[in-house]
Amino acid sequence: MADTSDTRTPAQIEADIRARRAVLAETLDEIGVRVHPKTIVGDAKAKVVANVDHTLGKAYVQVNRVVTDVRAQFVDEDGAARLERVVPVALVVVGVVGLLALSTRRRKS
Repeated sequence: MADTSDTRTPAQIEADIRARRAVLAETLDEIGVRVHPKTIVGDAKAKVVANVDHTLGKAYVQVNRVVTDVRAQFVDEDGAARLERVVPVALVVVGVVGLLALSTRRRKS
């Protein structure tokens, strides 16, 4: 059988009980703060903001890659424009803008 004798004095036992009550009171206060509706809403908002920041960061990296790839198509290593690629694209853009201008002009008449 286990020895159940306690060699502590009643004052020591009371001190242990007071210390344990203080720890339990602190724990209950923490639980009260955690389950408070404002804390829950604040935590949810923080998670959303973190997810949005992460998503925007990934989107920024992706856009930056695309811009770098497109720029590499129209600029050589020295930074000079590649006219064999720029001129056809410019002509297509001018043609599309011209067609849009003509189509809006015809609708007004």
